[in-house]
Amino acid sequence: MSKIDKKETIDLLLYWQIILKRKWVLVTFTCTLVVIAGIISFLATPMYESTATLLIEEDRSRVLSMEETFGYESPVVSDFRFFYTQLRLIKSRSLAERVAKKLNLLSRPEFGGGSGKKKSLLTPIKNIITFKWITSRKKSEEGGSSSLYPSDPYSDIAKAIQGKIEARPIRDTKLVEITYSSASPLLAAEIVNTLAEEFIIFSIEKRYERTQQASDFLNTQIASLREELTTKTRELQKYVKDKDLLSLSSLSDSESAALATLADYNNAYTEARIARFRAEAAYRELKDIDVDAIPQSLSNPVVQQLKAEYSRIKNEYEEKSKDYKPNHPEMIRLKARLDSMKEELEKVVGTAEAEYNAALKRESYLRSLLNKQKEDVAKMSSDAILYNSLKIEVENKRKQLDSLVEKRDETHISEQLGGLKASNISIIDHGEVPEYAVSPKKKLNLILAFFFGIFGGTGLCFILEYFDNSVKGPEDVERLADLPSLGVIPYLASDGIGKSKDLKNFGYSYSYGDEYYQDEEPSPEIEGIELINHLFPRLSISEDYRTIRTSILLSHAEDHPKSIAFTSALPMEGKTSTVVNMAVSFAQLEEKVLVIDSDLRKPRLHWIFKARNVNGLSGYLAGKINLKEAIQKTSIKNIWILPSGPIPPNPTELLNSKIMKEMMEEIKNGFDFILLDTPPVLAVTDGMIVSSFSDSTVLVVNGSKLTRRAFLNAVEELRKAKANISGVIFNGIKIKKGNYFYMDYYHYYRSNYLDEEKKYGGEK
Repeated sequence: MSKIDKKETIDLLLYWQIILKRKWVLVTFTCTLVVIAGIISFLATPMYESTATLLIEEDRSRVLSMEETFGYESPVVSDFRFFYTQLRLIKSRSLAERVAKKLNLLSRPEFGGGSGKKKSLLTPIKNIITFKWITSRKKSEEGGSSSLYPSDPYSDIAKAIQGKIEARPIRDTKLVEITYSSASPLLAAEIVNTLAEEFIIFSIEKRYERTQQASDFLNTQIASLREELTTKTRELQKYVKDKDLLSLSSLSDSESAALATLADYNNAYTEARIARFRAEAAYRELKDIDVDAIPQSLSNPVVQQLKAEYSRIKNEYEEKSKDYKPNHPEMIRLKARLDSMKEELEKVVGTAEAEYNAALKRESYLRSLLNKQKEDVAKMSSDAILYNSLKIEVENKRKQLDSLVEKRDETHISEQLGGLKASNISIIDHGEVPEYAVSPKKKLNLILAFFFGIFGGTGLCFILEYFDNSVKGPEDVERLADLPSLGVIPYLASDGIGKSKDLKNFGYSYSYGDEYYQDEEPSPEIEGIELINHLFPRLSISEDYRTIRTSILLSHAEDHPKSIAFTSALPMEGKTSTVVNMAVSFAQLEEKVLVIDSDLRKPRLHWIFKARNVNGLSGYLAGKINLKEAIQKTSIKNIWILPSGPIPPNPTELLNSKIMKEMMEEIKNGFDFILLDTPPVLAVTDGMIVSSFSDSTVLVVNGSKLTRRAFLNAVEELRKAKANISGVIFNGIKIKKGNYFYMDYYHYYRSNYLDEEKKYGGEK
């Protein structure tokens, strides 16, 4: 295996061990999510779904031949645009209101009628989760002003219906499925069937509404033109009678030219007026247009194309609104596109209005020219010219009338087709009353909750691990302070372990040389960790202390340190118990060991070794006794103790005195190892003082209590005191499966014991 592959494998193992370490977080999170999903699923109101199928064919009928009237070409609308338009109309608010009124849903209990709308058991929970209780309170505060303007009671019902309508086109067909979901299966079928029927009626009404408007406009223009024609005809007849005109052969050339000019102006004016009629009809057709209700019979291709594009984008906006919030970039883009489409439609209407105004101005201009030419002709004092002028006017008005009557007849035919209620939409399958509920999907919800719980719980494990500020293991020590780890001491409760408890983590066994022996005796009853190395030397925890002893000795290449200060960053990190067991470990090498209790504030060594504390270090430093009187022999072979003595009022001054340093140099000649128990360095300065004149300093760390900041502060204080820090001992670590920071190191340090035995010849 390459180095890179090995590194990747170790990283994956670390991730797995992080999950194992915090497995209860994962289990709790997953179970909570599954329980919540189960409660919601089993208490949620069952929803039933009914579906109707419609056949929607593209409208090819020519209701009003507007392209012949206004010169437009036949619109070409592709199927998909037409379908988007129909889908949007199916989900429109106006159609939903028609359904609500036809079924009289205001009196149905499902919509608040009768005894009131039934509330689900989950309603209070949903209100709390969605903060609806806050919005409802705001609405109640604003209710005074809103009550002055009561809204349509069917408006809220229409919105509720809209939210549950789904229109899905069947691919590669002209079929559309309309689905509605409700807590009542009968109501779901009623609404979806009524919706399909009302959609057909709605499409027919909108289809011929514009045609009727155009027909009314043409009738008005025809009536006005007939009156003008009648007036001109009577005027012509009266003029002929009054002037007794029988022949026009006496007309001069000048009169003929003037009359020809008048005829040209009159023809131009007639064409301008017809153009104005067309532009006005087009403008009236478009000025009050509704973007959601443009009939397929409208001949304007630009409007139809804009309508189809608007419906497609609107349908896409409605579909994506289910997944995205209004402030989502995609929703903002679609909303901007819809607004621009409306503006383009308004521009088309504006263009029609501009064309109408231009035609009106041209008509006015030609009328003025015609009137001026009439005046010129009148000045010629030619009765024949006036006669021809009146005759031409009558003929032109008759042409206009014939053209408008022809168009009116076409609209009458369209109205008759509308009366037949013919439609390009038909119902293929009516919605049936559903037998089974489609939601909630209990099994699916539980499965999804389980998987989301697994992934979410795993992420939570890594988040907690990331924010864990404790010193986790040797890797943290080496990375934060560039200090080696001397070993790991497993956790042992302060009240010990009884015989009935599991001791397999401590391994009641021993190993010397190349053979391994397993004691078949029952596990001993351990009362505490102090002197465990002496009382139970075959336990693996005792071997851990011997492994640390080896690490300390090997940490100095030339010669092992004689005076070793043991300190910690904070109290209660197991420093004193570590000193005692390390003294036993060094004594097992047949070396003379002196243990000095330099903690003159809270001494404990005399209590562990059952020594007298009448005279001790404080008495010697104060000059009350000599050194031989202060040092006492313990019951353990090769171990002597220098207790703290009576607690002095000035411990810092005594430890930092010249006599203390001289004493250290003197006792080095009589002992092989001198172990000093010091106070925590972050509590008082005593530990830093003792560490400054010791050959080596060992920092005891409780990984479950000490934070990284406290650890770094302790190391910084010791380095300021110029202490020679040999390394760090991790104490009170719960070694078990899944504790990934210590398992590998724990077994690694135990293996060093064989090397140490070879160097020092084993225990005697």
